[in-house]
Order: sequence, then C-alpha cells, then structure tokens
Amino acid sequence: MPFTLATWNINSVRLREGLVARLLTEEAPDVLCLQECKSPVDKIPMDQFRALGYGHIVARGQKGYNGVAILSKLPIADVGDQDFASLGHARHVAGQLENGVTIHNFYVPAGGDVADRTVNEKFGQKLDYLTDMRDWFRTARPEKSILVGDLNIAPREDDVWSHKKLLKVVSHTPIEVAHLADTQEAGAWVDITRQDIPEGQLYSWWSYRAKDWDAADKGRRLDHVWATSDISNAGHSSRVLRNVRGWEKPSDHAPVFASFDL
Repeated sequence: MPFTLATWNINSVRLREGLVARLLTEEAPDVLCLQECKSPVDKIPMDQFRALGYGHIVARGQKGYNGVAILSKLPIADVGDQDFASLGHARHVAGQLENGVTIHNFYVPAGGDVADRTVNEKFGQKLDYLTDMRDWFRTARPEKSILVGDLNIAPREDDVWSHKKLLKVVSHTPIEVAHLADTQEAGAWVDITRQDIPEGQLYSWWSYRAKDWDAADKGRRLDHVWATSDISNAGHSSRVLRNVRGWEKPSDHAPVFASFDL
C-alpha cells in the first residue's frame, strides 16, 4: 500500500487552521502529523479537515502548550502514547495503519536557551526525554514503524547554516547530537530524509527573529522522518516544502514529506 506522509510543527493548529487546510488541499498527503498543536483534542478544528477527506485522527493535547496529532485519510488505530521523562506533557502519540505500520509522532522538548542542565532545567528535561526514548526502543525494539516529528535537534553539520557557530547553541550541541544518535541506534531507525537527500544543506526551521528569513537562510533541520530498518528501503521521494515557511502568518517550521511503498 503506497502512501505519502508529512510532518509539520504547526505552532497552534487553531491559529493556523487555514494553513493546514491549504496544505491538505494542495499537497494531499495521506497522513499529516502535527506537533505543537497547543490545543485540547476536542478543540482541534476537525470539521474542515474531515471535509477535505481526513476523517481519522489520533491525538494528544493540552491547553496552550505542546500537543501532537495524526490526521489521516486512511483508517488508523490509536495505539497509545508514552510520557517520557515523566513531564506530563502531550508530546507523543502512536497510530497504526491497516497495513500494520505504526506511526510515532513526537515533539521533543526544545531545551531552553542555555546548553547546561545545571542552570537550565529545560535542557536537562530534553536530555532525559531522549534517554527515555532510547531506553524504550531498546526494551521494545520497534518493527515496521515510522517515527516523525519535531525532534528539536539538527544532528549533521549540513543540517545547520553554520556548524562552527552553532556548536554551543541548543539544538546542535554535541551532547544533544550524541543523545539523538543513541536514540536512533536503539531503534535501528534510518533517517529517511537523508537517505533520499544524502548531501547538502537542508533545513526545516527558520527563526521568526530574522527580518528576511529567506534571504538570511539561517535554518536548521529540526523535523525528521525515520523508519525502522526493516522497511527503510520502502521510503522515497523525501522533500522539505520550504515555500510554506513563506505563507502568510506561517509557522516557523516547514513541512517534511516522504512516501512509502508498503
């Protein structure tokens, strides 16, 4: 069963309902995974999405913060969530398609501004979250699974606009990159985006602080699509929809797409 999947940190699904509808109309992925929905599940504006053919939702939400949702044209079953690092946040949800593929949708903590857990509790929470993810994947080794989301880490040197200048900046520090690599290895996850686009600068996030984000192009690849090694060869056609970052009142993230023949 071939299908196309997209992941997008929407930075408020209610505020950007129209942008989600536009993406669903223009690109029509079979599955759209959203992060930072900032909404209780019952307040997610599903009526418009259902009218566009997305009749299935698996989500976890909370008022004003965090939140993850999977919108799908295809039937999808809710198969639970994990509260990594015991934060009590809506940061993970999993759904299973009828072909047996499990989709994990993650919103890893951003980690604050200072890359030192002794003075920044949020940075410690981020590292602990990744450690718990790693341990879970070691204990319950995933199979026939796809992991997507805003992982808030740009792991490779060409995933940021300047490796040297960002080495001490949260999202690209060596300790974060090492934690993410351990998490990836624990689940035998394959980075589908970089499997398809192995070379060159590639970003999915551009700061709101830049006067002209496009011209400055100081981006980072924070949003990821992974697949377990047993199905990674089925992944293809990866792309980042950079132009979406330029839509009116956009999220600071762009959607990341991949297709699978399974």
